[in-house]
Amino acid sequence: MTISPAPRVAVIVVAAGSGTRLGQDAPKAFVGLGAHTILRHCLRGVFAAPEAQVVIVAPAGREGEALTDAREAAGSRAALVSVVTGGDTRQASVSAGLAALWPSVEVVLVHDAARALTPPAVFERVIAAVDRTGWGVIPGLPVVDTIKRVEGQQVVAAVDRSQLAAAQTPQGFRRDVLEASYAVAAEEFTDDAALVAAAGHQVALVEGDALSFKITTPDDLARARSLAVPVAPVSAAAPDRGLMPRVGVGTDVHAFGGEGALWLAGLEWPGEAALSGHSDGDAVAHAIVDALLSAAGLGDIGTHFGTSRPEFAGAHADAFLARTRALLGEAGFDIVNVAVQVQSNRPKFAPRRAEAEGVLSAALGGAPVSVAATTTDGLGFTGAGEGVQAFAVALIRPI
Repeated sequence: MTISPAPRVAVIVVAAGSGTRLGQDAPKAFVGLGAHTILRHCLRGVFAAPEAQVVIVAPAGREGEALTDAREAAGSRAALVSVVTGGDTRQASVSAGLAALWPSVEVVLVHDAARALTPPAVFERVIAAVDRTGWGVIPGLPVVDTIKRVEGQQVVAAVDRSQLAAAQTPQGFRRDVLEASYAVAAEEFTDDAALVAAAGHQVALVEGDALSFKITTPDDLARARSLAVPVAPVSAAAPDRGLMPRVGVGTDVHAFGGEGALWLAGLEWPGEAALSGHSDGDAVAHAIVDALLSAAGLGDIGTHFGTSRPEFAGAHADAFLARTRALLGEAGFDIVNVAVQVQSNRPKFAPRRAEAEGVLSAALGGAPVSVAATTTDGLGFTGAGEGVQAFAVALIRPI
């Protein structure tokens, strides 16, 4: 596939909402929908649609996860993807997305990640209508329920539903119209079409899709889970592939020379030289994190805990492992077990092996962790006492 260096269409995927009505422990776009997140399912439709720059607006602290989902979904279109941090309101988040658009973009689609099952054909219809009319365009469906106007608990009148439509996303606009409308917006609107209309521009309607419902409540989530198909199609030769366990491998290295006490395998080692690193330099914990993220296809430790994350500066194993466990849970995985090998001349690991295994296992919600140690017979940088290296293998399974 040839990727255009200057796409004329962009899709801003709004994934920064908290989703409090959904009743989950994660922001809505990062809640599991099968073995993947709501955002990952949403992006399948985005990247199956006509080629476009894709800007994902993520909550603060979730940018790495969003980028991992996006790169997996994008495949050969990964160069078209970027992630920006959202604001306190939907309009602030869309503004952040607009600021990241490339100069070549002429048509902008704004899409809610919570409409995770939207078919690619809806994107195609919206783009075609914007090109044909120059107006703002929204997909929508006729209202089929009988609608009543009420005051409190009293029904006042019936509403003519022939004049109503249920608006969906993606909503499409000429870039200049959308940017000009945002520049003059003086209040918060429920969607971009309302904001553009308030600025005096025309908005048209095209056919939406029943699958493009918004995941807002637990019932919506249950409905989406019943309708979603696996992101990676299951082959006829392996019909249960989506339920098979998955294995990941991780490794980490840190040199001695840090400040403070040595932390290794989740334990403090008084009297030992500290390891250097952005956090506490715990090579064992970091190797476990990489192995788990690798098994789940969620990137690596740098994606989620890099130097751009100041809250993890100086953090210990319990913080890293608990957060990693949460990431896997949100993506629909349980941890089966983890095995680690430590290579270092010091500290003497055997006397505290059981203690370390207990601490690491507790941080992973009780999943068994086994730790082996070797001195490498004095060979290499670990044998010379210059640092610590750890290798980890993790086994996980879909929930």
